[in-house]
Amino acid sequence: MTSATFRAALIQITAGPEPASNALQNAALVQEAAAGGAQFVMLPEVCNMIEPDRAALRQKVRPEDEDETITVLRETAAKAGVWVLVGSAVVAPNGPEGKLANRSLLIDSVGEIRGRYDKMHLFDVNVGSDDVYRESDTYQGGDKLALVETPWGSIGMTVCYDLRFPHLYRDYAKAGAVMLTIPSAFTRPTGMAHWHVLLRARAIECGAFVFAPAQTGDHPGGRKTYGHGLVVDPWGEVLIDQGEETGIAYAEIDARLAEAARSRIPALKNDREYTLSNSDLL
Repeated sequence: MTSATFRAALIQITAGPEPASNALQNAALVQEAAAGGAQFVMLPEVCNMIEPDRAALRQKVRPEDEDETITVLRETAAKAGVWVLVGSAVVAPNGPEGKLANRSLLIDSVGEIRGRYDKMHLFDVNVGSDDVYRESDTYQGGDKLALVETPWGSIGMTVCYDLRFPHLYRDYAKAGAVMLTIPSAFTRPTGMAHWHVLLRARAIECGAFVFAPAQTGDHPGGRKTYGHGLVVDPWGEVLIDQGEETGIAYAEIDARLAEAARSRIPALKNDREYTLSNSDLL
């Protein structure tokens, strides 16, 4: 049965380095959200573990079909009858010695995986003198988008740093996505500066709901994440801001608001072809 309306739940956590304990926590929170009436429950990026030591990470990481969080969340989704977004899980598609994948999965209400998306843009940045990230040393970036049909409309899947590449979201919206998922583990400096404005911009530009479940707090190795899991509606209004606390937040969603926003400002239909020529600028 399809419907335009549903109850969404964002789960905000502080993941640690142990996959088993994270899996149990994630399953318990999904069960709690389902008991609270949620039909679609969303977890943040790297919800299966945050392990800063690369050698330890490679010992713990598993292929998708052996990962504890993915396995238990498939079982939980089926038992509770809810859709679940595994914001992302660190998995080993090339064996433990190959490059890893930061993979987002969308699980339906009978426990089947309906969408997979490997984080495309890897976070190779120098946020500050003591805050350097080189995801490409460990991970391989994906090269395929994932547009998934749900009972409430189409969802376009991305992860964290993808947020800074607006063409992805415009392509999704033009292909019919009325919802966009951006699970994240944003750093505190970049979160404070850019998180809210970028998420609201993606929602407004695309006339789509944006769901951005987030990691929060202090993690092993000194990593600090920003929190503030957000739900933004197609007009740019923030429906949920979870602040810095862990827990569950709910929002009532009407997917028809996407078409209403696009009718008011039909920017997706107003694109024009153009060329860029330096000579024209002289």
